Amino acid sequence: MDRTEKQATIAALHQALSATSLVVVTRQSGMTVAEVTDLRRKMRAAGASFKVTKNRLARIALKGTQFEKLDDLFVGVTAIAYSSDPVAAAKVAIAYAKANDKFKIIGGGMGATVLDDKGIEALSKLPSIEELRGRLLGMLQTPATRIAGVLQAPGGQVARVLSAYAKKGEAA
Repeated sequence: MDRTEKQATIAALHQALSATSLVVVTRQSGMTVAEVTDLRRKMRAAGASFKVTKNRLARIALKGTQFEKLDDLFVGVTAIAYSSDPVAAAKVAIAYAKANDKFKIIGGGMGATVLDDKGIEALSKLPSIEELRGRLLGMLQTPATRIAGVLQAPGGQVARVLSAYAKKGEAA
């Protein structure tokens, strides 16, 4: 990799990190190309990205972003997972780490907050933005359904009372 390629890599990574809200730093020593490809596919499906990085280039790309404090995590064979959804990358990374012993989570950052592996795991248990939107929409629609039911109930009660009187009159 020559100097211009390194600069382009640093610029692209810096731009990606500036636009994201969560970074998960991982160690994936011994993983095959097929396993890494599978992980990338799962990340993409969740709206996240996974990139194997050179530590020195990653440290340079971190400068000027909210993730500068993650500098110490880049030791050994590392990769990063990142997403604009605060929990998407964490969910996929934790699920993959449980299924593959070669993949370890070192830590990460959410905004300016540095997280250890336990923090990333706790973050992965939170609902995603899409799940929260669905819940909110359900909560907003529920009162409207209840109001419609309440408004229809008096008419139904009147009809049942009239029907009962009609049946009582027929019986008499």
